[in-house]
Amino acid sequence: MALTETYTLSNGMEIPKVGFGTWQSKDGEEAYQAVKTALEVGYRHIDTAAVYGNEESVGRAIKDSGIARDKLFITTKLWDLGTTEDARAALDESLEKLGLDYVDLYLIHWPNPKAFRPNFAERNAAVWKAMEDGVKNNKVRAIGVSNFHPRHLEPLLEVAEIKPVVNQIMVNPSDQQEEVVAFNKAHDILTEAYSPLGTGKIFAITELADIADKYEKTVAQVVLRWSLHKGYLPLPKSVTASRIKENADIFDFDLSDEDIAFIDSLHGKAGLARNPDEVNH
Repeated sequence: MALTETYTLSNGMEIPKVGFGTWQSKDGEEAYQAVKTALEVGYRHIDTAAVYGNEESVGRAIKDSGIARDKLFITTKLWDLGTTEDARAALDESLEKLGLDYVDLYLIHWPNPKAFRPNFAERNAAVWKAMEDGVKNNKVRAIGVSNFHPRHLEPLLEVAEIKPVVNQIMVNPSDQQEEVVAFNKAHDILTEAYSPLGTGKIFAITELADIADKYEKTVAQVVLRWSLHKGYLPLPKSVTASRIKENADIFDFDLSDEDIAFIDSLHGKAGLARNPDEVNH
């Protein structure tokens, strides 16, 4: 296995099993260098979002890499807009900033923005229509969601002409969000894992260091490998070249069932995912 190994999405598209995350990578040299390094190391799946504010830098790194567009998988996300027209315009703006004719995956970033509560189902249906139009107009190859729970997905699935292929949620050993993951599986929706290292808090768990020593790997490599064993698609992020390289070196070992079970038992040890109905935006 390598960074080019793929999962097959429900629409038949191939998606690389590990993506490179760019959350909190500052626009400008920081985001540019991080993505440039990731592409040099062998990542072919890059994940950004309108709200990250770094789409231009991500796009510049993609362009300067010289890698053929059809060898890359690029994801961006729609922020907290509420109408079909605004969502259409947001997609066009993201494409312009990225310098791309299309993205491979476009996600609704959050299911229940403050401005549209309690009418999240109507809002999601409205922006989903724009995303479906994006697919029909060849601006997007696949569409999905992020931070959605079953209560958000169920009404969307009722009205969706094109089904979501991905649900990107916070998943790591401290919070596996089992109910959401089970719903995803039942509906052929791939679970992408953002903050797969628990925004760094996972490194405070001393037993993980012992497991890492056993495999002559780092804690990050062990936890990312665990994520793949679970069938998730992890999106590690870093702006440090050595860490970017390290996080990619996870394909030459397998965890024992015993070690997977131990990592499974770490619920709550390094924080929990936020309730999407209570986020303050």
